[in-house]
Amino acid sequence: MTADLDIPALSVFVFFFLLVTVMGFVAARWRRPETLAHLDEWGLGGRKFGTWITWFLIGGDFYTAYTVIAVPALVYAVGAYGFFALPYTIIVYPFVFAVMPVLWQAAKDKGYVTAGDVVYGTYGSRTLELAVALTGVIATMPYIALQLIGMEVAIKALGLHGEIPLIVAFLVLAFYTYSSGLRAPALIAFVKDIMIYVVVLVAVAIVPSKLGGYGAVFDAADAAFKAKGSGGILLSPAQILPYASLALGSALAAFMYPHTLTGIFASSGGNTIRKNAVLLPAYTLLLGLLAMLGYMGHAAGLKVTSNNDVVPALFKTLFPGWFAGFAFAAIAIGALVPAAVMSIGAANLFSRNVWKAYVNPNVTPSGEAQVAKITSMLVKIGALVAILVLPTQFALDLQLLGGLWILQTLPALVFGLYVSWFRAPALLAGWAVGFVAGSAIAWSDGLKPLHTLTLGDAKFTLYTGLLALAVNIVVAVVVNAALSLGGRNPAVAAGR
Repeated sequence: MTADLDIPALSVFVFFFLLVTVMGFVAARWRRPETLAHLDEWGLGGRKFGTWITWFLIGGDFYTAYTVIAVPALVYAVGAYGFFALPYTIIVYPFVFAVMPVLWQAAKDKGYVTAGDVVYGTYGSRTLELAVALTGVIATMPYIALQLIGMEVAIKALGLHGEIPLIVAFLVLAFYTYSSGLRAPALIAFVKDIMIYVVVLVAVAIVPSKLGGYGAVFDAADAAFKAKGSGGILLSPAQILPYASLALGSALAAFMYPHTLTGIFASSGGNTIRKNAVLLPAYTLLLGLLAMLGYMGHAAGLKVTSNNDVVPALFKTLFPGWFAGFAFAAIAIGALVPAAVMSIGAANLFSRNVWKAYVNPNVTPSGEAQVAKITSMLVKIGALVAILVLPTQFALDLQLLGGLWILQTLPALVFGLYVSWFRAPALLAGWAVGFVAGSAIAWSDGLKPLHTLTLGDAKFTLYTGLLALAVNIVVAVVVNAALSLGGRNPAVAAGR
């Protein structure tokens, strides 16, 4: 276990990990409310996070540890196709600017904590509420697992092997989340994001100079893809449509996840969200620079057993141990923030839309918060077990499905903010068909995110989640029209 231990890197790593651990527990006293025994406080930070806190928090749970590992790994493996994350994180912010303040206002006015609350408040249907809540929980679980994979990669790069270091890191995350709720990741996000910015800016300034400049980096990557016979530093004409559909579908799904919605609901107002929609593209610039590390891996001549090892190997090869330790700490801490928010978002859904709705409708606010705390622990345990017991590819495949699944909640959550003519049975039918059909298509394609449609002599390759959403909306419209023509009472049709 200690043969390849990097002591300088490990020392820096441990220092910063201990720093954020202390911050996680201190967060319980940061902007301390009268009590944390209420979902508004434990799960949403009192809905008082201003522009800068929201910026760091949403950035922290949107640009995750696995993003730091996976985006460069994808670029290293396939080239330009891996840059789809850039347009996706540009497209998403006009959507956030236009839609999320309206959603926040509805949640604030009615005391909603989750997407399930919004859906039930709009349509009065417990069945539709449950569908949205369970979709959120199951789509989040593999996402948390991927954060632990990112942390595992960073820990392994230090020379620490085996399961104990990951379990210890998990326990730290679990306990301070239980203690401090959303305030913990919000406070830690300041440190995490600053560290990631430092790491990426130093890397894109120093690494090319060690590899002969950016021209040499692009030439080396291009030569590597040509030698491999696949991939490239430019998109081929056939890749443009699937690339665009993947970016659009991912953008629409991004803020349907419980963790991103939690950041929205925790904001202090609609203007805070709009300001963040303007400021958050700074992270897109960071992401573009980060993706370049994939090309730099080819220029450095790295030979890795897993594409996920590209970023750690690059830092170990080209930087002194202390800075490599700083980079690995940034990646590991980058797992703590989103994993905490994800577990809180899933716990809020279970507590509000499953436990309170079906198990104990008379639960007190403190009891509701306690259920959420316990659920957040169980969710993280489930993710940890998945990483320790199941193949990593299983978590990857499930996360790809998770994006498809969570996208199917968009009509139920968003349409009711603007139009009142949709009825719950229609939206439920659309969700069910989109969920099942999308999953079936993805399964038939070997859980790949893209599907090829053949129309006569023409073939179109599109993001499966976007296809499923289109089917979802068409079914919802058709069923809704049928209900209207049938003259059913709207209140009955809504399931009230």
